[in-house]
Parts: sequence; C-alpha cells; structure tokens
Amino acid sequence: MTGGPPISKEAAADQRALDRVLDAIGPLDAGAMAEAAARLDRLTKPPGSLGQLETIVIELAGITGRTDATVERGVIVVAAADHGVVRQGVSVYPSDVTAQMVANFVAGGAAINVLGGWAGIRVVVVDAGVASPIPEVSADPVRGGRLVRARIRDGTADMTAGPAMSRAEALRAVATGIDLAGQLWADGLDILGVGEMGIGNTTAASALTAALLRSSPNAVCGRGTGLDEAGLARKRAVVWRALEANNVSAHDPLGAVAGVGGFEIAALVGLVLGCAANRVAVLVDGFITAAAAMTAVCVEGRCREALIASHLSPEPGHRLLLEALQLEPLLDLELRLGEGSGAALALPLVLSAAAILTEMASFEGAGVTDAGA
Repeated sequence: MTGGPPISKEAAADQRALDRVLDAIGPLDAGAMAEAAARLDRLTKPPGSLGQLETIVIELAGITGRTDATVERGVIVVAAADHGVVRQGVSVYPSDVTAQMVANFVAGGAAINVLGGWAGIRVVVVDAGVASPIPEVSADPVRGGRLVRARIRDGTADMTAGPAMSRAEALRAVATGIDLAGQLWADGLDILGVGEMGIGNTTAASALTAALLRSSPNAVCGRGTGLDEAGLARKRAVVWRALEANNVSAHDPLGAVAGVGGFEIAALVGLVLGCAANRVAVLVDGFITAAAAMTAVCVEGRCREALIASHLSPEPGHRLLLEALQLEPLLDLELRLGEGSGAALALPLVLSAAAILTEMASFEGAGVTDAGA
C-alpha cells in the first residue's frame, strides 16, 4: 500500500516532462571542444592571448556540440512573481511594483528593454505568479517584451509560516519553464539569458541559497533593493524563521523551492534544465537567477555545464553561489538590478567571442608566420 496523498493527473504529467528533460541532459561535447581549441591555436594570435574569450568559445562548442561554436539567436527571459514574505517588511517596495514592472517590460521602458534593444535581443516576460493584475499597456514594437501568461497562483504564501507553495505548484512552475525552453529552442534559440522580477525575491533567494549551500542566513543576505541596517537585520531574522518553519535542503531541491522559493525561481529552474537538454547555453544573471541555477544543478548536476555567469553582483550570496557552481563571472560592474540586465550586457561579449572562431584568419590563410610552426 502506497502512503501519501494521491497525485493529480496534472502533477503526474509535469513529473513526466521533468523526467524526460533530465534523461536528455548530456555531457559537454569533448570532440567539439577539442576542435574549437585547435582552431583557436591556428588563428593569427599568440596561443591563449584572448584569455577568457577563448574559454567562452571552447565552452560554447561543448555546450552546443558545434565545432564552430556558433550562437546567433539570443533571448532574455524575465520570470516574474510575488512573494508572501513581503508582509514581513523585507523590501522597501510594495508588491504592486511587480505587476507595474511587468507592464513596463512589455511596454519597453525598463533597463532590460534598453540594454536588450541595443544588443538586438528579444525579451520574453513570464507571469509565473504575479499577485496583482498587470496593467494594460501598448508594447513597443522594437524593445517591448512578449508576455507569457503562466500564473501558477497570485503570489506565494508567507514562507515564515510554512511552505511558500505546494510541491505540485513548484513542479508546475518548473514544467512551465521546461515548456517555454522547448518552444524557444524550436523557434531557433541557441543562447538564453535569464532574468527575474519579484518584490521580496532576494529574501526567497537568500533562504534557498542558505538551504542549498548549508550557509548561515547572515552570510547570504544582502541589501536587495536598498535596505538599511535595520532592514537587513530584519531580513536575516526572517530568513532564519523561514528555514526553521520549512525542513529544506539540497537533498530535495524541488522541496526546497516549494518551501522557501518563488514561482519565478521555479520557472527559471525549468528553463535551465530545458535549455541544457536542448544544448542551449544559459547566461545566468544575478543573485536570484544564480539561486535558480544552483537549484537546477542540485536536480541534475550535468546541467551546470550549460551555464555561463554573466556578472558578479554585490549580493554576498551571489559570490557564494558562483563559487559553488565553479563559474567565473564575465563582468563585475556592481550591478544589483536583476531583470537580466547583466545577461544582456554579457551576451554581445559572448557573441563576439564566438565570432572569433569563424571570422578570424588563420596563420596559413593569412600568410603569417606562426611562431609555433
């Protein structure tokens, strides 16, 4: 006799979708990486002289399985949701701002729209659990974001009093991310930047990071959107209470997201897993997206190889996550905005690195003497 509550048909379907994606995630393509590395050494430059750009090229070859490391079609996905823990006074902004900013993303007026627009990157916004109605706006035809309505519920519960969401809801949000990753891949996506929006989500990310890394909340909590000393102390206390109220750990990453995470974080977990299964490189943005990436790696360790860290934020938990993921950030500009802003800035850098392999002349082709010949 099997114990526990019965599983709904929807939850069973979501679990099957997750299982299929996990089965599809494979290792880096070692052959493509070796060919890319050999090609780099034949180009008209001293070996290794382009530093981290060459590392990016080799990683892209391994992720995509393409010896030319070509990536051309980039998208930034911004997942949005609200958090019940905001009622504990952990943010200087009210929850209504989440819906207002989603409308701003759609209209094309946010930082991610400007940065993405200059880089020629499409922005997709996912309503995974926004609490308030999203204002109707006219989308900018060039910079405006496409809105995907996938609301699991109108925000999470207060995680200091119990789980932020049910396990089935967490699984539904993960499956939503997996489905979106598949759709974007079918549309030609080959590199994805992930971003987020949700008032209170640095508190959720802090609790999730503390659980996954077995770290103290005092070590992972930062000022978020601008907390003062009293606000930071309150936030740390809230994270301690959330961890006490929910028995979460890296041994059950889906349970950890359900206990102290957010709907947007869970959707990002699915996006990372879905992209890894389809050999799509994932540019991780700041602290919250790194917490989602860490969760995905706890679900399936092989997806780590699809990750590229776009930047390092001032949030203390972000550095700890990148160290745990063994990722070197491409930029360090003291960004703490979120939205995928760091990913948007790093994506042109990644595309430039990939172009080196296909557009730069070799010693033989250019008639230049190779010092190693």
